[in-house]
Amino acid sequence: MTRLRATLVTPLTGPLTLYGQATAQGLTLWARHAANLPSPWTDVELDVRDSGSNTGVAVRAALDTQPDVLFGPYGSSTMLAAARACPRVIWNHGGASSRLAQPSFPQVINVLSPASTYFAGVLQAIYASDPTVRTVSLFHSTTGFGRDVATGAKVQAAQFQMMIQAVPFEPSQALETVGTVPDGDILLVAGNFDDERVVAPLLLARNWRFAAFVGAGVEEVLTELGEKREGLLGPAQWIPTATYQPDEGPDTNWFVTKYQEAVGGDPPYPAAQAFAAGLLCARCLRDSGSCEDTAQLATARQLACTTLYGAFRLDPTSGLQSGHQIFVVQWQQGRLCAVWPPEQAERPLQMLRKV
Repeated sequence: MTRLRATLVTPLTGPLTLYGQATAQGLTLWARHAANLPSPWTDVELDVRDSGSNTGVAVRAALDTQPDVLFGPYGSSTMLAAARACPRVIWNHGGASSRLAQPSFPQVINVLSPASTYFAGVLQAIYASDPTVRTVSLFHSTTGFGRDVATGAKVQAAQFQMMIQAVPFEPSQALETVGTVPDGDILLVAGNFDDERVVAPLLLARNWRFAAFVGAGVEEVLTELGEKREGLLGPAQWIPTATYQPDEGPDTNWFVTKYQEAVGGDPPYPAAQAFAAGLLCARCLRDSGSCEDTAQLATARQLACTTLYGAFRLDPTSGLQSGHQIFVVQWQQGRLCAVWPPEQAERPLQMLRKV
């Protein structure tokens, strides 16, 4: 019996604990129930490690144990730190930064869509619903993630001939800067979740035809808004109502049921991302017959398939994920509903309702 030695380094303590634990739960579900490994491997021995206060140190310690495959952490900044410390192939299911690209990080296999697509999809959905919108107010942090999201929004707005007015803010300085955000048809806000929580009540007291926050796409982030959350738009990497027909691994219903049995609640998106990374890693093992880095990379770069998480295909130039498509979700009648892309929409997009 030969066990595949897999290691996950992810935040199990600190501000990202909730999301890091979800990645561990998702990957554990893959290891126990859906690995589908080729010979000579019979099952998975999964080592889950806390990235702690120093992700680089944690990754180097994990590499010292010589795992067969390595899965990176949740979070763009933590994943960047992991990639900088890791000369070996590392599966990225938790960091949306566009900086995790070639040639800087040729050893990273990106599963999730880059953050630059987050508000591009939102603007596509709005424009399809109301092509008369013309002005966009973009309030974004100066972090790498915030700039990523902003860059994608600016490119998409230009394609639709929208005028975009961007106001950047330093991390934790959103409240001091929010008063300079101009009025417009559309409000877009991209910061860390704490910054978004602080400024949301102030910005939503003003009149917008549409408003989107990165945090609005995550169930628990803007709960303090109560009814004022109604009508908000947000990006989502995955939702449990997705109706993909996978050609690799089990479908969403199987995953949701198994996750509920194991954890006692519904799976959040980080769990689905990690589970999908496991499926894709096993697929590369089957196609290549090897866990060597060169074989994993070569196979992943040629792979085109669909899991419960959606399509997988790497851009041949950047190495960023180009197959997977971001969902646009909207709070309607107290719950998140998919409104974009059209083939996955549960309900039509609505104009922002003032409460």
